[in-house]
Amino acid sequence: MTATTNSLKWYCNPDRPLTDDTLFGGELICRQYEDGYRFSVDSILAAHFCRLAGTKQVLDLGCGCGVIGLILARLHPGIELVGLELQPDLAGLAAENIQANKLDARCRVVCGDARQIGRFVDAESFDLVVCNPPYRRTGSGRINKTNEAAIARHELKANLDDMLAAAAFSVINRGQVVFVYPAVRLASLVAGMHHHRLIPRRLQPVYSYPEADQATLVVVEAVKNGGEGCSLLPPLSIYAGKNMGYSPEMEKLYTVIPCGRDAKGQGAF
Repeated sequence: MTATTNSLKWYCNPDRPLTDDTLFGGELICRQYEDGYRFSVDSILAAHFCRLAGTKQVLDLGCGCGVIGLILARLHPGIELVGLELQPDLAGLAAENIQANKLDARCRVVCGDARQIGRFVDAESFDLVVCNPPYRRTGSGRINKTNEAAIARHELKANLDDMLAAAAFSVINRGQVVFVYPAVRLASLVAGMHHHRLIPRRLQPVYSYPEADQATLVVVEAVKNGGEGCSLLPPLSIYAGKNMGYSPEMEKLYTVIPCGRDAKGQGAF
């Protein structure tokens, strides 16, 4: 495995109650703390946006409870995956989820700071880096009640540029980087990608529902030292309508394992 070995083995915190959430009709278990950071649709979108045809080594940067890596490992049996997570409780939870889903032969977690990425992984050692980074600048919006959720969602420990720098360091030349980010900060994301020689190749806007005026999220695939030419994909709606349940497209991402996904390497929704 590409990442360096931690001196400690990480465990989830036994003093914090857990919930067992499932994906793919119960085939994938994702345990989460009741009182802390919990994954949302942005992680699901990022995982399904990745194209892994020919990909072997994957880094989930800031992996949280590990849900992105769990999905990728379940959909693509040929990959090996490392999750890097700053917070020990979340790193332990991600390790627990890997073991619970019997993926420990191909997946592992490293507890470490993305701002010191060179201490934990070798340069240009991953074919794909996927990241759901902290969204909010320090001082913007309400800070979450728990430190764990605050660090995951606000730029308290690492900002967008830190995560882009870590991704650019880790990915091979011409390798892929996938980020999910608020649509209102798209300009910052694209500018930051270019600064780190990560050239956007595909972009998909994500709306709350079909009638919404503005996108809420964007999912972007970039290629390290890639050429010009970016495909703008059709928009995706999270919900079928205002105050309605998930759209059919979103529902499939939670429940259906696409046929032939690994062979075709599809990453569009």
